[in-house]
Amino acid sequence: MALRELGSIFGFASRSGTRPAIRCANLPIRRYASTDATQDLEPASSFSAPPPSEDIVKSYDPVAQSRRRGRRLPPSRYQFRPPKYYRGPLHPHQPPPPSDPSSRVFQPGPFSLPRLEQTYQSTIQPDLMTLAYTHFPPGYTAPPKGARLRSWEGASPYFKNRPLRGPGAAMNVPKLTGVTVHSMVKEANEDPAVLDVAKMVVQAITNARTKVHKARKSVIQWGHREGRVVSVTADLMGEDMYHFLGKTIDVVLPRIKDWKGVKGSSGDSSGNLTFGLSAESVASFPEIEVNYDMYPPKMIPGCHVTVHTSATNDRDARLLLSSIGIPFYGKLVD
Repeated sequence: MALRELGSIFGFASRSGTRPAIRCANLPIRRYASTDATQDLEPASSFSAPPPSEDIVKSYDPVAQSRRRGRRLPPSRYQFRPPKYYRGPLHPHQPPPPSDPSSRVFQPGPFSLPRLEQTYQSTIQPDLMTLAYTHFPPGYTAPPKGARLRSWEGASPYFKNRPLRGPGAAMNVPKLTGVTVHSMVKEANEDPAVLDVAKMVVQAITNARTKVHKARKSVIQWGHREGRVVSVTADLMGEDMYHFLGKTIDVVLPRIKDWKGVKGSSGDSSGNLTFGLSAESVASFPEIEVNYDMYPPKMIPGCHVTVHTSATNDRDARLLLSSIGIPFYGKLVD
């Protein structure tokens, strides 16, 4: 009985194994399409259609058709320019929000988060909130402060109930708002073409468009003549600001052997600090060092770097710059 069952099982397995092969072999032989379907196809194609007549071609004028319609294009950012200065909440023309592409201060992005900005948001910002905190005990009354802006004068209803200034934040955590790189070239008084090298250098290290400035009045000691171009500046904000400060702190400043830091008395008492870089220090930027042979010898200028912060005094601004890696020396003047 066992031998009979073994033979039947082996035969069933051999037949089931050959069935798929037989089915695959029979597939190309079968015909599923009928011969009548090929008769329904059109023998002609669109390429055999005759071209339009010459009268139709000559009469086609899309510009004239658009003029006959008399329709205007929809409003866009190129047809309306927002006002350059903010003229108050009651002015009929209000500037669009900064997130609107038609705004003058619109900045696309951010497309990446610089390392310095990540460090500020994760580590520096909470530390500054603690260091810059000023405690006021219960019952404390702040001394009266005079109005920073002048009050409106006159009986016009436009002046009525207008605030002197907008409400301030409850606690001001200092943060970076902008960087200005300024370079003055004395030789540009005699030859304005020398200033082109300074423009190339400043634009290379900042990745921003530069502005050329003229002397407002003549200064004999400096050799300035009124109306001559003497300096270039570049204003940085957003990603360009963080990338520039990151390169300056991590690459350029460590290479300066005799650099003590920023003088402790530097500042304008409004949260803005300035320090200078010599021509040798400017040549240490990666963009200049890689293409050093492209610039004329001994024509790379020095520059002044002004860091703008949201702090209201030099102490808080100094805490912010110290936390990102800029040292200070000498007597600290608040």
